[in-house]
Parts: sequence; C-alpha cells; structure tokens
Amino acid sequence: MELNGKVAVITGGASGLGLGIAKRFVEAGGRVSIADLNLDAAKAAAKEIGGDKVAVAVAMDVSNEEQVSAGVDATAKAFGTVDILVSNAGIQIVHPIEDFPFADWKKIMAIHLDGAFLTTKACVKYMYAQNSGALIYMGSVHSHEASPLKSAYVAAKHGILGLARVMAKEGAKHNVRANTICPGFVLTPLVEKQIPQQAEDLGISEERVVKEIMLGETVDHQFTMISDVAEVALSLAAFKTNALTGESIIVSHGWHMG
Repeated sequence: MELNGKVAVITGGASGLGLGIAKRFVEAGGRVSIADLNLDAAKAAAKEIGGDKVAVAVAMDVSNEEQVSAGVDATAKAFGTVDILVSNAGIQIVHPIEDFPFADWKKIMAIHLDGAFLTTKACVKYMYAQNSGALIYMGSVHSHEASPLKSAYVAAKHGILGLARVMAKEGAKHNVRANTICPGFVLTPLVEKQIPQQAEDLGISEERVVKEIMLGETVDHQFTMISDVAEVALSLAAFKTNALTGESIIVSHGWHMG
C-alpha cells in the first residue's frame, strides 16, 4: 500500500498510536500533519519523522472548534489539501459510575466524540471539493464490548461507530470513505496508566489486571502492538474504492470476533 503524497491530519499524533501511524504513513509516501495538544511534542515528532517536506506540527485541542478549523486549514496551506483524517486523540478515565465525576464524563465525550465530529467537519470541506478522501476513526474493542469502570469511554467509543457509519453514507456521493479501527489493548502510555488505576478500583494486583482484565479474552494473551494498528490504518487510507466503507476493523488478538 502506497500513499503517493496524500496528506493526513492525525490527531493525538505526537505520541502513542498517533505517532506510530504518522511514521507508517510517511514510510508509505504520505505527508502528515501532527495535530496535538502539546505543540512542542508535535514539533519534535514532525522533525523526527522527516521535517517540513513530509511532516508539519499544529497545535490542536480537538474539543475546540476554532483550534480544529485553524489546524486543518494550516495543514491544507502547507501541503495543498487534506486527503485523510485519522481521528485518534483520546484519553481514559476509570471509575465506578457512582463515583464518576460528571466533569470527567464530559471531558471524555468532548475529546472522543466532539473531537471526531469537529475534525470531520473541518476536513470534509477539502475532501468534498476534490471528490475523494478517507475518514479513519479510532474506536476500540469497547466500541463493541463493555468493561467495568469505563462507562464514559465505552459510551464514547460506541458513539464513534455511529458517526463513522453516518459519514460513510453522507460521504459516498463525494467519494469519501469512513471506517473505524477497533483495537484491543495496545501497549501505550495511555494503557500503562490504566493498570494501577484499575488495580486500585478493582482491589486486585496489577498483574491480575493485565492477565485477567486486559488480556484474558484474547486468544494468545498478547497486547496488540502500535505497528499492528498502523498497518490497518495504512490499508484504510490507501484503499482504492468505496467497497470498504462504514466498517469497523477489529484488531484485538481475537478478544472480540464479529
């Protein structure tokens, strides 16, 4: 799969899954905009990937419409257009629902769902104008499954599936595809942070959180890797036709099948 100069906006692109996807896209001949809340980290990532010819950095709070619009427009100014959106920015906060602060619920919804909506809205004006594009949303196995302590996250990830499916229908007449990647637990700083949090909330050891909660339903008790998700993202970004749209691609070592 080759991208042949196509331009991708990748939110949360300065670390973790976003950075892994950005590196893979550049390896495949793409150009990327590293959109991140931390502009210094985004600049460092862009420099690491290859500099101004293939990577630019933009400051973006995905829950802020002005910042999203400005970042997408800056990307188009730098590279001429926007061909691909990878809506990846996300956070995790875990609590039993009776102890879940409403402010934390709203924060998760704002970053995951508002962010997906706002970045889609900003990017499709370029995609529709050129009659082509790929919208890629970062869902989760929790777009299909539920786990204790994750009421906000599970609700948000289910919502992303709905948005992607609507965009597959709305975007079709503009030759814009929309798909969702649904990874299992990927060994990133976001997941590593969850381990002690869940151990405390569930009253079990960190080892049990990993073996029983995170990997217990996989076929081989292995974490999904960033490189696994990046390859799927590349396939969706480079796919040639609308035959693959409105789908959720599950990358989970068999945790969820179907």
